[in-house]
Amino acid sequence: MQKKSLGIFVSILAVTLVPAFAQQQKPYPFRDTSLPAEKRIDNILSLMTTDEKIDCLSTDTAVPRLGIPSFGSSEGIHGVVQRERIGGPYAQAAIPTTQFPQPPGMGETWDPAIVRQAAGVEGHEARFISQTAKYHHPILMLWGPQADLARDPRWGRSEEVYGEDPFFNGTMVTAFVHGLQGDDPHYWQAASLLKHFLANSNEKDRTKTSSNFDDRLFWEYYSVPFRMGFLDGGAKAVMASYNAWNGTHMAVNPVLKNIVVKQWGVDILSSDGGAVKALVKDSKTYPNQQAAVVACLKAGINQFLDTYKYETRAALKDGSITTADLDELLRPKFRITLKLGLLDPPSMVPYSNVKDSPEPWTTEADTSVSQKIALESVVLLKNESATLPLNKQTLKSIAVIGPLANSVHWDWYGGTPPYTVTPLEGIQKIVGPQTKVIYAADETNNAAVNAARKAEVAVVVVGNDPTCGPDMAHDWTGNGTLPCTVPSNGREGRDRDSIDLGQQEQLVKQVYEVNPHTIVVLVSSFPFAINWTQANVPAILHMAHSSQDEGTAIAKVLFGDYNPGGHLVTTWPKSVDQLPAMMDYNIRDGRTYMYFKGEPLYPFGYGLSYTTFKFSNLKPSATHVTKDGHITVSVDVTNTGTRTGDEVVQLYVQHLKSKVERPREELKGFQRVTLQPNETKTIQIPLEAANLAYWNEKQSKFDVESEPVKLMVGDSSADIKLNTTVQIN
Repeated sequence: MQKKSLGIFVSILAVTLVPAFAQQQKPYPFRDTSLPAEKRIDNILSLMTTDEKIDCLSTDTAVPRLGIPSFGSSEGIHGVVQRERIGGPYAQAAIPTTQFPQPPGMGETWDPAIVRQAAGVEGHEARFISQTAKYHHPILMLWGPQADLARDPRWGRSEEVYGEDPFFNGTMVTAFVHGLQGDDPHYWQAASLLKHFLANSNEKDRTKTSSNFDDRLFWEYYSVPFRMGFLDGGAKAVMASYNAWNGTHMAVNPVLKNIVVKQWGVDILSSDGGAVKALVKDSKTYPNQQAAVVACLKAGINQFLDTYKYETRAALKDGSITTADLDELLRPKFRITLKLGLLDPPSMVPYSNVKDSPEPWTTEADTSVSQKIALESVVLLKNESATLPLNKQTLKSIAVIGPLANSVHWDWYGGTPPYTVTPLEGIQKIVGPQTKVIYAADETNNAAVNAARKAEVAVVVVGNDPTCGPDMAHDWTGNGTLPCTVPSNGREGRDRDSIDLGQQEQLVKQVYEVNPHTIVVLVSSFPFAINWTQANVPAILHMAHSSQDEGTAIAKVLFGDYNPGGHLVTTWPKSVDQLPAMMDYNIRDGRTYMYFKGEPLYPFGYGLSYTTFKFSNLKPSATHVTKDGHITVSVDVTNTGTRTGDEVVQLYVQHLKSKVERPREELKGFQRVTLQPNETKTIQIPLEAANLAYWNEKQSKFDVESEPVKLMVGDSSADIKLNTTVQIN
C-alpha cells in the first residue's frame, strides 16, 4: 500500500485504546473473561448497530459506544512506521522507532533467531505507542512480514522480501510472526498481517496483470511462505495482492475462502490500497465500485483500504448482502481483538503493563538487537589476497568515496530511526587518531579520484536509491513527483529496467585506476551485475539499506572487529539475458537457484568469511525413512582458520527417481553457527519426510514418493561439501 494513503489511514485511526470512561461502562457479557471467545463475540455483534458493523470493516475496529478499542494498523516489515498528529488533522510528526535492515538484509543473516528478536522489538514498540499516555495510537496489527518471493531481481519490491527460496522465506516469516506475537500462551503482543497474497512480483500494470502458473507451483513455491506463516507461525491476517492468478484477481479469488480461511485458519482478509477501485478502473472486472465491493465481501474481504461504506449500505438496502453476512465477516476480526487482550483487565494481559518511560527505541535492549542484526547481515562477496580486514593500527589514511558514503537511505516501508550511523561516520569513529579519513562524494569524479590518490586505501560506497521513481506518481509526503533517472533503481510502482550499476561502476573503475587498494561496499536492495568489479576489485562487501546501524556494521567488518558471516538470499545473474521474460511466472523456465540456466555472478547462499571452515562426518540418523517419518541430519563443522567466525550450514536435497519434474536441488534446512579457531561443532538439522512431497494435481494432495533422495550439505547452493543418500519407503 502507498505511504500517502497510510498516513491518512493512521490519522483516522488515532483512537485511544482503552478510554477511561469505557472502564466504567455497563459490564456487558463480552467483558466476562470466563466466557468462551465465540460467546463473547456473539454478544458484541448483538449489541452493534449496522453502521458500527460497516465501520469496523475498515482498519479502525473500535466501537466507541461499547468501549471497544481499535487494534489499528501500521506498516512493519523492518521497523514500525508511525506518525503522530501535532496540531491539525494533517499536521504530523514522526515517532522514532528502531529500524532494521530491509528484509533481504534480515534474510542475509540466515539467522531466524535474530529475525525473531527484531520482530519482538517491533511488537513491543507497537505496544508502547498504542498504550502509553504520550502517544495512544492504536497500531497493534503490524503489516508484516512480506511473505512474497523474490522471483526476479528486476521486481521493484523485492527489497521487501527475504529471498527467493520458499522454505527459507517461510522460515524467516515464521520467526518474524513469532517475534511480533510474543511468547505468552494466551495473548499476543502484536498481531501480524502477511503481505501480499499471492504471486505479485511485477510492478508494471500490477492491477491489470495475471500471474499464471499451475497448481504445483502454487502449493510447492508461491504459497509456501504464507502457509508456513499461518500454520507454523500462527499469523491470522493477510493482505490480498493487486494482481490476478490465472485470470482471477486475488481480492475476489475463491482461493481466499477455500484455502486461506478454511484450510489455514486466517481471520482477516484485507484488500490493498485502492485495489477495489482498480477492479473497476484498471482491470474493468466490475462495472462500478458497488459491484466490486460486493464481490470482495462475498470473497471474504473484511478489511478495506478503499472506498466501501456507501457501497456496503447500498448493497444491504438492495439485498446483495445481509447483516448476517456482515456478522460472519466481523466475527474473526473480534477474535484478534480478544487475542490482543483489548477487552480484558490489564492485569491479565502481560503486554498491557507498558511503562511510560523510557521510550524503548532509546534503550540498550532495542539498540543491541539493531546492531547485532546489522552486523550479521553483512555479506563478504570477495576478499582477494586477504585484503580485508584492514589494520586500524597501521593504516595512515583512508578515502571514503561515493554517493552512499555519508548517508543512510530509507524506503517506503520503514519508519524514522532514533539515530543513524553512515558509513563515513562509522569509519571515522573506529579508526585511531593516526588515520586520516578523506571524504569525497560523487559530485565530480575528479574529487573522488583525487581523494583516492591521497589515501592508502579507498572505500567506495555505491548502490541504489530505494525511494527513486514514482510511487503511483507521487511522493507520500505530498511533495510532488520523484523522477527516476537511474534505470537500475526500483521500488513499489516501478520495476528495474537494468541490473547494472551503470555510472557508479564507472566511478569504481576510475578510483581503482589510481588506487589498486580499493574496496567496494555495495549497499543495495537488489542484486547488481557488478561483473567488472568482481573481476578486478580485490574486496567487496554487500549490505541492504535502511539499518540505523549501517555505518557501524560496515566499519566493524572493514576493520575486523566483526567477521562477516552473511550469505546471499537470491541468485545474482551476470546479465538480464540470463533471465526469462518478466511476466513468466513459471519458475521452471530458469528462475531461482533451483532452475537457473547458466552460471550466475553469485549463487544463492553464497558468502565468504575471514576464516575457513571444514565439513566432515555427514550422517543421517537413519538411512531409511517412512513417508510420515523424520530424520536428523548431522554434520561436523570445524573452524580451520585463525579468527572466530560464523558459518552457515545449508542442507539441500535432490530427488533421484521422482516421477515428476523436480528442481535440481532444494533447500530444506540451515543453521548459522559461531566457531572459535580450531573448534568443531556438530550441527543437527531436522528433516521431515513430508517436506519432500510434491503436489499431486490429479488427487489434489501432497504426495511423498518412495525413492532415494540425496542429502547435500554445503555453504552455498553451488558449493556442496558432502552428500549421502537416504531411501524414502
